[in-house]
Amino acid sequence: MDLPVGISALQHTDRWVGAPLCAVLTFIRKVFGVARPSWPRPVRKILFVKFAEQGTTVLAYPAICRAIEMVGGGNVYFLVFDDNRFILDVMHLIPEQNVITISTRSSTALAMSAARAVRQARRTRIDAVVDMEFFARFSAILTFLTGAKTRVGFHTFFGDGPYRGDLMTHRLLYNPHLHTSQMFEAMVEALTRDPAVLPTFDFIPSSNQIFAKLCPTPADLAEIDALLQRENPRIGLAPLILLNPNASDLLPLRRWAPERYVELTRRLLERYPNLFIGFTGAPAEAAPNNQLADEVGSDRVIRLAGKTTLRQLLVLYARSEILVTNDSGSAHFASMTPIRVVTLFGPEAPALFAARSPNATALWAGIACSPCVNAYNNRQSVCRNNLCMQAITVGDVFEKVTRIYDSLKRRPPGN
Repeated sequence: MDLPVGISALQHTDRWVGAPLCAVLTFIRKVFGVARPSWPRPVRKILFVKFAEQGTTVLAYPAICRAIEMVGGGNVYFLVFDDNRFILDVMHLIPEQNVITISTRSSTALAMSAARAVRQARRTRIDAVVDMEFFARFSAILTFLTGAKTRVGFHTFFGDGPYRGDLMTHRLLYNPHLHTSQMFEAMVEALTRDPAVLPTFDFIPSSNQIFAKLCPTPADLAEIDALLQRENPRIGLAPLILLNPNASDLLPLRRWAPERYVELTRRLLERYPNLFIGFTGAPAEAAPNNQLADEVGSDRVIRLAGKTTLRQLLVLYARSEILVTNDSGSAHFASMTPIRVVTLFGPEAPALFAARSPNATALWAGIACSPCVNAYNNRQSVCRNNLCMQAITVGDVFEKVTRIYDSLKRRPPGN
């Protein structure tokens, strides 16, 4: 039986199979390839490669906009795992037919769909690829196999990152002091530079970036109101705060203790008698989230995990006041709406990965061993006890949420 390919299996394969493949392809490139591409080289069709981390795709919004400015929206493409394409459809930047997907339903499906993706890129005559995976070998291999003459990606120059060969024409240094959205923007800008001068790069990323925005229709809002009414007829137009207790399987260390979400909910409901609390999450998270809701023991809690599509979830964010979430895609999705977002950080640095919306707030204890995962270690950690998340107390989150909520209540109507 060919089982779905999990995160750990992908990471293991990327390390033990991807590294030697990168070495072989690098040898082929050096022996049979062109040593140095001619310059300037016109760019007509751009392909972005970003497989994992749906939330990070939201951070790529300014980079995608810059690519559209360069070649037009119909000439921008995106390669992604099929489970992660939904945010691209919601962002409405790239035509649906320009999104190329790879299946992770099984190892066979992965191999076959990857081969199809390469063939499609070649048929489309993609001439520039931007590999937005930090140091993944799989993305570097597919970037090279597309046949694109211009390939932008991060390179290990002096051991400053995992080895993935020498497959890029435009080799960039990964800058751990730039926000991820700025790094993505720089990668697109590198398409305009002579590769001979790189990685020296005089581009100054913008600090005032544009953001993806969702504009729900009245029908969207009515649908969410009906959903809330069905799940809890008492809610009416009462204010709603959302809690997202889980994090992606890519990094379980991001999780704040579930019992702290229960305590936070009880304190918020006690503080605000008219407030309702909704627990959100994916379908696979419904059972544990429902258990947390049951532990709260209040009829002002709404169980929403697994009951919304992505678009409905985004509209739910637009309907709600505040989202409290572990560091995950939810924080970035919510940044597309007016909701205030409080994100709990630990293993990763908010300076690099926090949502860029002015409505987003990051809580980070900043203990000595945090952050412990980064692009250089392929977001792996030896930690088995996330003290960085435990250092964020219920009191810390309660104080932050109540301050934001009280300021919203004082806000003039229409603001």
